[in-house]
Amino acid sequence: MNDDQALASYVAQGNKHAFELLIRKHERLVTHMVGRLINNSEDLEEICQDVFLKVFEKISEFNFQSKLSTWIATIAYRHAINHLRKKKIEIADLPADEKFAERFIADEDPFDAVEENEMEALVMKMIEKLPPQYRAVLTLYHLENMNYAEIGEATGMPDGTVKNYLFRARQLLKEKVKTYLGNEV
Repeated sequence: MNDDQALASYVAQGNKHAFELLIRKHERLVTHMVGRLINNSEDLEEICQDVFLKVFEKISEFNFQSKLSTWIATIAYRHAINHLRKKKIEIADLPADEKFAERFIADEDPFDAVEENEMEALVMKMIEKLPPQYRAVLTLYHLENMNYAEIGEATGMPDGTVKNYLFRARQLLKEKVKTYLGNEV
C-alpha cells in the first residue's frame, strides 16, 4: 500500500488528521485548478471547500485506477465548470482560431499596471484572458506537471484535445508576448 492509498484509507475511516493532511497535500492543486477557471475570490474559496467536501464524501469509492491527485483534480475541474455553467459563463463554444487570435490581440492592453521587468506577472495576466479550457490545460500541464493522459482524465477531454488546447494556448501567449514586447521597443 502506497502513501496515497494509506491516506485515502484513513480519510475514508473518518480520520480528521488524515483529512487535514490530504487537504494540505492537495490544496495547491485544487486552488490552481479552480483559480484558473474562476476569477471571483469568494467563489474560488467556496468551490475549493466544496471540492474537499466532495473528496471526503467520495474517497471510499476511489479505486486507485489513477493517481489520487488526478482524481482530486477531476473533482476540482468539474466543480469549477459546473459553477461556470450555473453562472451562465460561456465555456463550451470556443471561437474560431483566427477570430479568437484577432480578438485576443486586439483587446485593450491589460498590462498597463505591469512593470516592464515583471514577465511572470505579465504571462499570468495573459493566461487569465484565455478561455477556461486553455487555462485549465496550461495549469495542469505546467504548474501541476500532469501528462496528457492525466489531464484528459481530469478534464474529460480526449488526449488530442488536450494537446490541441495546449498548443493553441501556447501560440496565443507567444503572439501576445511578441505584440507586447514589440510595443515596448
